[in-house]
Amino acid sequence: MTGILLATDSDAVFHEVDSALAGADTTVSRVRKGADVLAACLAQDPDLVILDLQIGNMGGVATCLALRQDEGAGRIGPRPIALLLDRAADVFLAREAGADGWLVKPLDSLRLRRLSKQLLAGETVFEGVSTPS
Repeated sequence: MTGILLATDSDAVFHEVDSALAGADTTVSRVRKGADVLAACLAQDPDLVILDLQIGNMGGVATCLALRQDEGAGRIGPRPIALLLDRAADVFLAREAGADGWLVKPLDSLRLRRLSKQLLAGETVFEGVSTPS
């Protein structure tokens, strides 16, 4: 069973991701605050974390940075992290946060499934740039 943790306070984003990725062998769980992601990772040990760029009082970039710090400190195991960006100009932030991949909204099921499949296979997905550095 593959577990995906989605952090978003947007019901529309949750429904888009859930309908694209949830299935017989994949569950999508949700937290509404970036500050709740670490606790959810510790409790659920998801295979993939997807962070909306804007999540209440702790956005996706700050949450990604915090998760990378917790990985580096050995508090949680490494896992792929994706960001859902509002615009192509946000690519710089996603790269600086150490995300393994990102999509630029609006989302669609084909791109979400590709993102999930590639990140879970250890690959990367970078939209909005030709060559990430």
